[in-house]
Amino acid sequence: MSLLVLASAAVTPVVIHEVLDAPLQKAFITGEGWTRLSLADFENVNGTPETWTEKDGVIICSGKPNGGARMKKELTNFEMVVEWKHHKYAGNAGVFLWCPESAFTDLPPGTLPRTGIEVQVLDLGYEERHLKNKGKHSDWFTSHGDVFPVGKSKMTAFTPEITYKDKDGKPYKVGNPKSSRSFPTERLTNAVGEWNHYYIRAINGEVRLWVNGKEVNGGKNCQPAKGFLALESEGSRCDYRNIMIRELP
Repeated sequence: MSLLVLASAAVTPVVIHEVLDAPLQKAFITGEGWTRLSLADFENVNGTPETWTEKDGVIICSGKPNGGARMKKELTNFEMVVEWKHHKYAGNAGVFLWCPESAFTDLPPGTLPRTGIEVQVLDLGYEERHLKNKGKHSDWFTSHGDVFPVGKSKMTAFTPEITYKDKDGKPYKVGNPKSSRSFPTERLTNAVGEWNHYYIRAINGEVRLWVNGKEVNGGKNCQPAKGFLALESEGSRCDYRNIMIRELP
């Protein structure tokens, strides 16, 4: 068992990762004020009864139709953890923060939330497929925890542009200096069929993301900086578990 402390000026959450027989990280949160979420804490906005189900503590999203499940309570400052796992190669999903009510009002089936800050939940196959089909690496997205504003939302990216190296050590650039999409400083996402762990801190219009234990991404000056948390359905099955949240001053 290893102990990981995620420290900041505002809060000092402690996350313990217990490594089981399989290469799986199971998150445990210590300290007061944490609430464990279940599917009952969310509203199925524009999906069918089969889009969102729950079994043995795992929220299962079929991915069909595209849409969202919105938390019933509005949030301002908070921190959360969530584990997620894709079941399909190149699967797509996301966690939306600070979505206004208008993001969901009369949202047609097959339509994603209109506004909010998205923390990308994307399988590695999405990037791999782009490389295979285009013959070059993507220059505008990654599969390792991009953070970006959707619709009318705004955000100043911490990392609007970054240079990575491919498997042969050749550099390639993603993004540009004016991008509002923020790219991770480390590429830590596990592959399809494996669980991934996100710790997200959203305080005073600033979002920070830790992927599998390390801080890699974020943005500031988010507008709006108050709203609903939502899980995204976008085409294929994605499971969510161990969702815990703590509201902050």
